[in-house]
Amino acid sequence: MRIEYHRTLIADHVRNKAFARALETVICRSETTVADIGAGTGILALMATRLGARDVFLYEASEVASVAAKVLKANCARNCHLIPCHSMDMDDPPRVDVVVSETLGNYPFEENTIETLNDARCRFLKTGGVIIPGRLNQFVAPVVSERIHSELSAWEEVGFDIDLSPAMTMSFNNIYVRSMAPKELLDNGASAKTWDAIDFTKQNRSTRKGAANWQLSRATTIFGFVTWWVAELVPGIVLSTAPNAPRTHWEQLYLPLLKPMKASEGETVTISLRSRTSMEEGTHVAWTATRLNAKGQRLERQALNLDKGFLP
Repeated sequence: MRIEYHRTLIADHVRNKAFARALETVICRSETTVADIGAGTGILALMATRLGARDVFLYEASEVASVAAKVLKANCARNCHLIPCHSMDMDDPPRVDVVVSETLGNYPFEENTIETLNDARCRFLKTGGVIIPGRLNQFVAPVVSERIHSELSAWEEVGFDIDLSPAMTMSFNNIYVRSMAPKELLDNGASAKTWDAIDFTKQNRSTRKGAANWQLSRATTIFGFVTWWVAELVPGIVLSTAPNAPRTHWEQLYLPLLKPMKASEGETVTISLRSRTSMEEGTHVAWTATRLNAKGQRLERQALNLDKGFLP
């Protein structure tokens, strides 16, 4: 892993300030113990130390653990204890008052956050302890801008009487990390819907599914959908990857359609989403969009799956 990835994390001041504020609300000086799971270079652990945490345990399995060790030494963080392993591989971990984990991705659970926090809540957290983040909602909105669809359609513009449609279909069965402007979304994003909600203080399934629908008040062409998340770190402190939120190193995710969906006034456009994440198999996402007439009869259906976008 290149250190550049971690530079983008520590350069994200919106992220850093949100986690610092969250930690400040739950740490009692000289009393609170903290576990930083997926600690990276150790910035959250050092924040906790500066706020007066009694002991901080850092869990980091990747090569950056060696960098974290040097960072802790450079900061004379004697009450920080680096454990170079994945938290789920730790036998009999010390119980703590606060578990903090910033292992969120553009798709929030791609780093197996759900499995990790399920385990941390059961084995690391004291009764009555705090887990950060506490909750997370995923949102979805239709995209009415042709910008990314046109980009992905380059396969049919190559010319020379060459048909690259099979490759183009694979391109559309992918998810794209992009920054979207509110004006590119239906109703400037105001009609975005929650399709998934998770409470990390409880046991959760790694398989997520949900749906959303929009009845159109005017004729509209839908080119795809965009998703983002809003995490409540602690009550009153949130971190958002929404198009209208303060910019972070995260972006939104664009879910294409195979072809633009041209809907008339009064019709309904729906999307259902399914995802599965695991340590062994990685991340799998599928989405199905339909168009219904005013009577609820299906006029069009497009089913896409991230697995179809991989080369065999």
